[in-house]
Amino acid sequence: MRPLRQDLPQSGAPGEPGAPLPTEGDAAGLQGAEARPIRALSVVVPMKDEEPNVVALVTEICTALGEDTGDDEVVLVDDGSRDGTVREMLRARTQFGPRIRVIRHDRNRGQSTAICTGVRAAYGALIATLDGDGQNDPADIPRLVQELRARRSEGVTMVIGERRVRHDSFVRRLSSRIANKVRDALLHDGVSDTGCGLKVFARSTFLELPPFDHMHRFLPALVRAAGGGIVALPVSHRPRQAGRSKYGIGNRLWVGIVDLFGVRWLIRRQVAPHAGREERE
Repeated sequence: MRPLRQDLPQSGAPGEPGAPLPTEGDAAGLQGAEARPIRALSVVVPMKDEEPNVVALVTEICTALGEDTGDDEVVLVDDGSRDGTVREMLRARTQFGPRIRVIRHDRNRGQSTAICTGVRAAYGALIATLDGDGQNDPADIPRLVQELRARRSEGVTMVIGERRVRHDSFVRRLSSRIANKVRDALLHDGVSDTGCGLKVFARSTFLELPPFDHMHRFLPALVRAAGGGIVALPVSHRPRQAGRSKYGIGNRLWVGIVDLFGVRWLIRRQVAPHAGREERE
């Protein structure tokens, strides 16, 4: 369980077509950006070598969000792709305008780092994440956002998707099933599908979590440990139409199980939230 680098890239203006493409060298100011939110929602999409999926996925996201009123944005984070992913991201930005922002890592740093990069650079008070392979359906985003807004008064701080019917290879389904059972036995997070990329939460909630490599696999457990409530809603899951999966037994099951023990240690030693109360006369 490795800590994430803190010098992550920042995007200045919201992805204007003429603006330079942000890289890790443009990191200054990210850590002081906690007062940043000026939009209602940011959709953060980490991608690596997803050239054939970029424009189609962005089109679906924009359709799901509806008319561009300036209240939302789509933050595309390229995690060191070696194909034409960045080129296609820029094409999507040209097509859809400043609603689309493009950020890239100088090299592959992993999905958790890419998500952290996108969340920290986001202008939205709420964050929606989804995978860049097109298997999550962007049409589910508004429903998850609505559920979070409706239940925040009940202490719900994260709404996650639950894939009831999965369209993955046997190896991927098997590794996820085993990892989910082991994770629940050790962490007792009460979540049956923590690996679903579709999640909605407040940007401030995410920034309070300890950043580390592979943290995206354990977001529900981390949020619960911080005192937040989790709600899972059934969502669609689609077959991959193009590109290749990056996950298998080696980098999904075994790595996830090793990380479990680190997360368990972290949660057990976490400072209790809301432990004090001010006495007033």
